[in-house]
Amino acid sequence: MDVEGPSILSGNGAQSVESRSRPVRRHLDDAVYQFTQQNLPACKPVLTPAWVISMFFLIGVIFIPIGLLCLYASESVIEIVDRYDIDCVPDNLKSQKVAYIKDNSVSKNCTRYLKVPQNMKAPIYIYYQLDNYYQNHRRYVKSRSDKQLLHGLQYNDTSSCNPEGENNGLPIVPCGLIAWSLFNDTYSFFNGADAIKVNRKNIAWRSDREHKYGKDVYPFNFQSGPLIGGATLDPNIPLSDQENLIVWMRTAALPTFRKLYGKIEVDLEEGDLIMVNLVNNYNTYSFGGRKKLVLSTTSWLGGRNNFLGMSYVTVGSSFIFLAFVFLLLHVKNPRPYGDTNLSWNWKGMSN
Repeated sequence: MDVEGPSILSGNGAQSVESRSRPVRRHLDDAVYQFTQQNLPACKPVLTPAWVISMFFLIGVIFIPIGLLCLYASESVIEIVDRYDIDCVPDNLKSQKVAYIKDNSVSKNCTRYLKVPQNMKAPIYIYYQLDNYYQNHRRYVKSRSDKQLLHGLQYNDTSSCNPEGENNGLPIVPCGLIAWSLFNDTYSFFNGADAIKVNRKNIAWRSDREHKYGKDVYPFNFQSGPLIGGATLDPNIPLSDQENLIVWMRTAALPTFRKLYGKIEVDLEEGDLIMVNLVNNYNTYSFGGRKKLVLSTTSWLGGRNNFLGMSYVTVGSSFIFLAFVFLLLHVKNPRPYGDTNLSWNWKGMSN
């Protein structure tokens, strides 16, 4: 009895489960059949002239206010843009800019003055802007090793980083042309006699800091070759904490781009004269590039960019214009609906 009892119950249980599963399987088969035979319920709107004209008007009425709101948010952003690559070259060396930037014996210090046009509320973002700089060049973009950035010397294959993969037979960390060309101009700010503190923390994406750069990976053999590209890195700080490198390694798609340098966390008042002491180290003269310093606030939409707002206004205006055109054509030359031309409607019309 002890042996047969469970087998009977299990058999009845299996039968009940099977009986319950049959409607589910049948319903699933019916759904698959309807899907494969294209018998599922579908909405088939009748595109009458009134319906089309109304939809065009509605889209235009919705898009134009959204575009104007985006433009208002963009215009509320306050920016100070200062190009300094030309003015920071001594007058006697303006005809020899490349020789000037390569000569380490010549001072690269430069002082600039920026007048605040309107009240700027913190945080104020500091960007450096580079023009005519093609970070999207195929060989440049591929010259890096993401596995090495995460694992360091544990990953020895630096073939993708050529020509900056090794030096004196030892691997370079971080390797590649992108890291080698790290931007190395520096800025310090003063409001009168008071220094303005620049926060350079949390300027990189948190996902990059936590998942793409190793917390125990340190620079090794970096910028130690005969040809120095850009900035050096502190060998005692892990790559995950060197956020200037992380920002630079996220390459730009267009030849004109901005990268975040830091943040000013105090308000600037209208009329303040900000003194900027900068070191003009980075060589953009060899390829006709330009360098600019940008101070900018933000809005709920981000930085200043009129493209999104103009796009909404343009699309909305186009739809309203087309709606008027369709309305005039419909009033001037109305067309009968297609179903009046069907053969079974002719008899009714003739009677």
